[in-house]
Amino acid sequence: MLHINNALNGRKVAMKPWKTLSRRTILDHSKWLRVEEHSIELPGGRIIDDWPWIVTPDYVNIAVVTEQGLFACFRQTKYAVDGVALAPMGGYLEPGEEPLACAKRELSEETSYEAARWQSLGTFPADGNHGAGIAHLFLATGARHVKDTVSDDLEEQELVLLSRDDVSKALMAGEFKVLSWTTVIALTLLRLPPDQK
Repeated sequence: MLHINNALNGRKVAMKPWKTLSRRTILDHSKWLRVEEHSIELPGGRIIDDWPWIVTPDYVNIAVVTEQGLFACFRQTKYAVDGVALAPMGGYLEPGEEPLACAKRELSEETSYEAARWQSLGTFPADGNHGAGIAHLFLATGARHVKDTVSDDLEEQELVLLSRDDVSKALMAGEFKVLSWTTVIALTLLRLPPDQK
């Protein structure tokens, strides 16, 4: 409660970051998954020698709004998701690839759309204590279809165009069933002016 009261009173509490003292790989499964064990030092000096750290590729998710003001989403399945979900565009960064370049590539590959304007919505770790990749979230507006799509995704996907109201209702109904999908859509609805296309 002390931290909340200090924040409400405009005072900042000085907090120290955790320190990584060492790390070792305990599982190197593939480019999709590596598990490390870290030795870390907490701000008070306590040392934990077996802190698990999960390394997965960083990725992008993109909320796409067309020139007509419609949201381009996928209706699809995912292995970790129960049933059919709505999803934004997205994918993993290639080694050395910048997040915005990845977002533009994924949008083109998955939908054959290009967007006139791009805005970063933030960069977030998937798990605040154990890593599991970094999500780079973007809003792409003024999107238009420019060529035929040839997708190599493993999932069955259907591209759908939804109104802002439909997307808002789907968000509140839990139809964007992955945390980063929900986040990029919610941030977009907060950030996008009601009349912007």
